[in-house]
Amino acid sequence: MKPVWIIDDDKSIRWVIEKALSREGITYKSFVSAQDGMDTLDVKNPTSTPQVVISDIRMPGASGLDFMKTLKAKLPATPIIIMTAYSDLESAVAAFQGGAYEYLPKPFDVDHAVELIRRALEESLREAPQAEITTTAPEILGSAPTMQEVFRAIGRLSQSHATVMITGESGSGKELVARALHRHSPRSTKPFIAINTAAIPKDLLESELFGHERGAFTGAASMRRGRFEQAENGTLFLDEIGDMPAELQTRLLRVLSDGQFYKVGGHTPMTANVRVIAATHQDLEARVKQGLFREDLFHRLNVIRLRLPSLRERRDDIPLLIKHFLAKSAHELHVDSKRLSQNTLNFLSQQDFPGNVRQLENLCHWITVMAPSQLVEISDLPPDVRGDKSIMAVDGDWKRALEREVTASLGRGEKEIYDVLNRHFESALIVKALEHTGGRRIEAAILLGIGRNTLTRKIAELNLDRSGKEE
Repeated sequence: MKPVWIIDDDKSIRWVIEKALSREGITYKSFVSAQDGMDTLDVKNPTSTPQVVISDIRMPGASGLDFMKTLKAKLPATPIIIMTAYSDLESAVAAFQGGAYEYLPKPFDVDHAVELIRRALEESLREAPQAEITTTAPEILGSAPTMQEVFRAIGRLSQSHATVMITGESGSGKELVARALHRHSPRSTKPFIAINTAAIPKDLLESELFGHERGAFTGAASMRRGRFEQAENGTLFLDEIGDMPAELQTRLLRVLSDGQFYKVGGHTPMTANVRVIAATHQDLEARVKQGLFREDLFHRLNVIRLRLPSLRERRDDIPLLIKHFLAKSAHELHVDSKRLSQNTLNFLSQQDFPGNVRQLENLCHWITVMAPSQLVEISDLPPDVRGDKSIMAVDGDWKRALEREVTASLGRGEKEIYDVLNRHFESALIVKALEHTGGRRIEAAILLGIGRNTLTRKIAELNLDRSGKEE
């Protein structure tokens, strides 16, 4: 193993680090200036290159940042720890933007510095990570049998114009599948238009879908093309279709039935040559039985159904997805890709991830930006992932998950565990019941087996602030 280079104009700092490394049996080489280090650096001669560098940031002449720039140009995979007595934001940002492995403010704890050097040494001895994202990167990743079924279905539908219904939990990748269906269809050269029907106010959704004529309503100063018109000869993706208002369900049914629609305020029928792909995280059959979704529209949309598995149903894909998302984030931010230790990978593979693939991607982006080292340990993860707010691995048994949470809380010495967990439990029951009933409190109270007044009081006590319907 090559030596650790110590670069600092302060003799006492060099001496402290040298003695600490000697005690650990780690070879080193010291330099009094960044320029001396740059003059010695010779990539053609392996004995003139470091395994790891620990350097001061401000020195007479060339700075530690100057040395880091030279090092990264010649040996980009070599970790460098930047030290500084000037613990300011600009120094920290400049260090990390330049590719520093870690930023170490002075005065520092010697044991902490040695631990950082050891971690950097371990990282430098690993195979260089593959952080390249190319234009041939796969659209959707997954080796689990459930995902292979989805891939096969996309392949079978490649020459079809059939309406498709995609079901799956929020964040499971429904729009990705819709885009893949479009990209591999005969309509691939035409527009793909997506709209989240739950994200648009009810009184604006009709205009968004079908467009409007000038003067159709207050504020309609000009004619507007709706999403159906924009998607002509292409694909229209209707996300969260289960939340569509009843009157618009009727209009959508008419379009799917006879291929025609009217703009808001219009009198001339418009022809729609559009393939519709719908998606929902809700149980549409249940909503049909409750009278919240038209049965005839359901059957029109449910020609071909694709169910996307949740991430907890395909845990074996988590390491593959993590590697992809870390590389993607690193590519976007122009930094080296972070790596997860095996313990961290095992830990994350056991998590439930209620936000599914979207939550995992967000976590990987957080790791790329915020994790302190290239090799990420469990302790480097966000507090809400590793701590008492961690994602519970349900494994199909919520009672066992609850028992694990209680055990963890007791182990952390927390107080009032009963009240805290009971509030979470009651909040989950009430929120989900209200979501199920569309905010109707009387119906939610009946389903929960409690009185309406009790439900109202609990909503206030738990600060849920649900302004649901009273009937």
